[in-house]
Amino acid sequence: MLFKKKLVFFLAAVSSHYAVAQNKNLKLWYTQPAKMWEEAVPLGNGRLGMTPDGGVEKEKIVLNDITLWSGSKQDANNYNAHKSLPKIRELIIAGRNDEAQALVDKEFVCVGPGSGGEKFGKFQVLGTLNLDFEYNNVDNANKKYASYYRGLSLNNALATTTYVVNGVTYKREYFTSFDDDVNVIKLTANKPGNLNLKITLDRPEKFKTYTKDNDLYMYGQLENGIDGKGMQYSSKVSASLKGGNLSTTPNALIIKGATEVILFVSAATDFKDPNFKTSINEIIERAKLKSYKDQKKNHIKNFQKFFNRTDLNLGEGKSSSLPTNERLKLFYHHPEDDPALAALFFQFGRYLTISSTRVGLLPPNLQGLWANQIHTPWNGDYHLDVNVQMNHWPVEVTNLSELNLPLADLVKGLVKPGEKTAKAYYNAEGWIAHVITNVWGYTEPGESASWGASNAGSGWLCNNLWDHYAFTKDVNYLKEIYPVLKGSAQFYNSVLIKDPKTGWLVTSPSVSPENAFYLPNGKHASISMGPTIDNQIVRELFGNMIVASKVLNIDEDFRKKLEEKLKSIPPAGVIGKDGRILEWLEEYKEVDPLHRHISHLYGLYPASLITPKATPDLAKAAAKTLEVKGDDGPGWAIAYKMLFWARLNDGNRAFKLLKEVLKPTERTDINYGSGGGVYANLFCAGPPFQIDGNFGATAGIAEMLIQSHEGEIDLLPSLPDTWKKFGEVKGLKARGNYTVNFTWKDGKITKYTISSPDGSSVKVRVNKELKEVKTKKSS
Repeated sequence: MLFKKKLVFFLAAVSSHYAVAQNKNLKLWYTQPAKMWEEAVPLGNGRLGMTPDGGVEKEKIVLNDITLWSGSKQDANNYNAHKSLPKIRELIIAGRNDEAQALVDKEFVCVGPGSGGEKFGKFQVLGTLNLDFEYNNVDNANKKYASYYRGLSLNNALATTTYVVNGVTYKREYFTSFDDDVNVIKLTANKPGNLNLKITLDRPEKFKTYTKDNDLYMYGQLENGIDGKGMQYSSKVSASLKGGNLSTTPNALIIKGATEVILFVSAATDFKDPNFKTSINEIIERAKLKSYKDQKKNHIKNFQKFFNRTDLNLGEGKSSSLPTNERLKLFYHHPEDDPALAALFFQFGRYLTISSTRVGLLPPNLQGLWANQIHTPWNGDYHLDVNVQMNHWPVEVTNLSELNLPLADLVKGLVKPGEKTAKAYYNAEGWIAHVITNVWGYTEPGESASWGASNAGSGWLCNNLWDHYAFTKDVNYLKEIYPVLKGSAQFYNSVLIKDPKTGWLVTSPSVSPENAFYLPNGKHASISMGPTIDNQIVRELFGNMIVASKVLNIDEDFRKKLEEKLKSIPPAGVIGKDGRILEWLEEYKEVDPLHRHISHLYGLYPASLITPKATPDLAKAAAKTLEVKGDDGPGWAIAYKMLFWARLNDGNRAFKLLKEVLKPTERTDINYGSGGGVYANLFCAGPPFQIDGNFGATAGIAEMLIQSHEGEIDLLPSLPDTWKKFGEVKGLKARGNYTVNFTWKDGKITKYTISSPDGSSVKVRVNKELKEVKTKKSS
């Protein structure tokens, strides 16, 4: 019963949040079944997920549980690694980075196969619910259906499929309930006795299915990399009929002659739920006590407690009424015909956040909580060099603040293993996590020096944790995360060494995430000292720690140490000979100037170390950096560039990047270069599907409309020409716990209101004029 209790508490805790009038026409819709998984619409409630494809004769509904992971806890630390640290640093200082990298590969990576091993594990698909339909007096319904509609209402978190076969109208409704924590599917025919179907469950491996008491079950146990006895899972399908009859085979439910069928699909794992086998029965029995009408009503009500907090209206256009896939095809060349698509994509990002995480459980991974395979791309894990951070960038500003808390819980769980890793590799105080982690608390370097030795991961995570405090000013929360922030700051304070050329204090060894450079001898390397992102993260983290120490009135001695250290941390950026911000301490030539990662602009976003107002030279150099990088890349990288341009107050360039994000694609290959976009279901394509691009673009749209990182609330800081005619925003958040509504016409704010819990005064920039206003006191 653990998950149900969490869901009830979670929803009760948010019921008092401010809600706004909502655009009721937010939907994805199509005129044919999904021909690939990336066209199926996603449903989820923060734990469970499903993606129905709307097939007429055969429907495949992919099922997910965010907790379903293979692998197990492990200790992959090399406890002798720190012995090689002096030599590695010596080689880097001598300019022999390639030799240093070879030594890192030999002595300073994880023990064993790392992310490629069974112990590290993977986020996996739960399985597929198969619905095989038979139609009375029809041989091939796939060629004989008409009036087909398949859609997803973002307002209600409800998917629908309707079509006509042989004069009978069939309708399916699907939702992953925010009420009783179960998947619900309602099938109806408008003429009695016309529902005939077989129901089965399967997955690619490690499962068995059986029927008992007219219900269908699936059970399995995943690999753990030790003895094969990893995480256990179970799923159950139960059917309620009007008319007709239900029978079973050993592995299927058979329904004949029904007029209405309601399917309840529950699932659970033994991750935090030792009673998972009984949980699935209790969940379904509880759900079946309610009428379908009440279950659906409660689901929508609970979902809307989150979704209805924020609204964005950019107007309609002549393409806005078309099916979603057709809108995407037209948008790139004619965005002026469909301003509503950007608002839909923005709200889709918020919908995905609400649907893919829950307080008390896990944050969204690379797939959110939706996956259709066992071997998910990059293990479907938590990448710490931009991806999991990007997943959370829209959470605060789009008024979903508590959905940052699962990430905070995950990070808290990294501290203890991270302390072991800090000692093993650096003989350092505090804790570190490098580039990748999982539900098992992995903090060790990856298996390759070229990407696995980054020092940035744990410090970057602290930025996300700090953001929640910056937006909420919740001092109790700050007390909770203070040990996490302090431990990270202790690590960096402990490992920084003096660069003999500049006298600056820098990390060593480290990498600028996943990137490489040429040495003067023509060889290339990734290992370096003081990559720009590390310098920016250390500068930001130390600054935040100093503020936290003052707010909580603790650790004065440590605070003074950090204040002193800050004097020797490199600046937020160093401008190279060509006018760009250097990615490394040395002015190396990049191996790939168009590389997908743009880590050295961390100080521009998500940090606030580089701004057009405070550091105009660095802002100009950041723009030059982005010009060289170009506007293409994997979907998440395009979204990141969109955020950078928004911070540089270039709304038109940010909008150009939004168009690039919304380029339709069907590619599902593993891509590290250009070619990102979106699938027909609006999932972001790297390719393949990576949800971080959705969240990054959502944050980007918000950043074009409101910014609050410089001690003021700036309204319409990066408004593109395409949106100037008209717009309305309700319920966005600004740092300091301010809620903001505003309307504009012809590029000018015509009305705005700002509310806060204490009715305090705040600086606000309206139509480029800075003023101080007293906020409306919110309840």
